[in-house]
Amino acid sequence: MSYVEAVKSLKEAKYIPLYLLFGSESYLIQDLQHKIIHSVLEEQPEQGLNFNTFDLEETPVQEAILDAETFPFFGDRKVLVLKNASFFKAKPDKTKVEHDLSVLENYLENPVDYTNIILIAPYEKIDERKKIIKKLKNTGRVVKCDSPKEYELKSWIDMLAKDLNVHIEPEASQKLIEEVGTELMAVQKELEKFSLYVHEGEPITREIVEKLVSRHTESSAFKMIDALMKKDITEAISVFKDLTMRNEEPIALVALLASQIRLILHCKLMKNKGYTKQQMDKQIKAHPYAIKMALDRERYFSVEQLYEMMNLLTNTDEQMKTGEMEKELAFELLLYRFMEKRVNG
Repeated sequence: MSYVEAVKSLKEAKYIPLYLLFGSESYLIQDLQHKIIHSVLEEQPEQGLNFNTFDLEETPVQEAILDAETFPFFGDRKVLVLKNASFFKAKPDKTKVEHDLSVLENYLENPVDYTNIILIAPYEKIDERKKIIKKLKNTGRVVKCDSPKEYELKSWIDMLAKDLNVHIEPEASQKLIEEVGTELMAVQKELEKFSLYVHEGEPITREIVEKLVSRHTESSAFKMIDALMKKDITEAISVFKDLTMRNEEPIALVALLASQIRLILHCKLMKNKGYTKQQMDKQIKAHPYAIKMALDRERYFSVEQLYEMMNLLTNTDEQMKTGEMEKELAFELLLYRFMEKRVNG
């Protein structure tokens, strides 16, 4: 079941004893969790006696189930949120507690009618072949909370802005995506900031986004690549200086830049073999928007240049880690060498 389908189903007012929310989009997980809680309990439910949260990295699941079977205080219903349910993954995380999943499986066969359990698995994938998940699907609902597709992003931004009683112009939406990326939680925080800045009835413009947006490291890496495309070493160094002022480690920036160059190279090689964008989306382990960003840039570099840049990144990483060269100097020298490859390529 998708997030949208789950939200629609809440309006049916049908009792669902258990939900499993999984996926990489934390905003959707938190939002759906909030909606489920408010559909069951009254105002300020998170502060009431009939709401409790368990972190399954700290507490065994059998203890949470024991609470679920306890009658609510001064009310008809109670809600329990069970976070970090890594035992749904193919390879569960190591925790300091031991989970007796047979207790949860037995509960799934006969859940009490006064408790709603929300299991949170904030992971991109779960192992849906597991018997416990099949049981959960029969008893409750399993909801996938993924990042929106590329073509859905602007609609999501419009909807989030509308919830804040503001309007955002299309060019501003595009700029926000370029700066922040596709994570809705980050987008939401930026929109909240913009909504406090604009006057009533005033739209959020591209200029406002450029002025107020928090610079995100991943988009800054693409900006460095864009500067290289334009053969603008001054801009590339400026972006790097801005990142270091925000306490970004040069070694981490080398790794990030390497991941972006690797993605561009991957897209270029697949494009040369005749793959379509849709085929790349399915095969490359990256968000479709990141693939689009890479495809927009691949034509500015030859395959040979990209391989040479990867070699330079590997050498720079080694120089930094062995102390052969001061980190910031090594990174600046890396940018100059990149520029040399662009000019001579």
